[in-house]
Amino acid sequence: MGLKRTDEFRQDAARIALTSGLTRKQVADDLGVGMSTLNKWITAHRDTGVLSKDDLDLAKENDRLRRENRLLKEERDILKNRSGLGPACAR
Repeated sequence: MGLKRTDEFRQDAARIALTSGLTRKQVADDLGVGMSTLNKWITAHRDTGVLSKDDLDLAKENDRLRRENRLLKEERDILKNRSGLGPACAR
């Protein structure tokens, strides 16, 4: 059986995951917990006042920017490969 984490640890982990700008995978790896465990903690502590309204707004903005960044990278990769028949690195 795994380590029993304190409620304070879980709250801090949720706060870090939502506000640090790191991916949840990075936070989970850094804290030595599984992704599903971290996601459960975030769900449990998201609406409990652990995070201030400003922190929640920041977390939402970070999520939006990550999605936008991922989309822009995909579009860039498509445009890089569009001009030739094969991948750009094969030319």
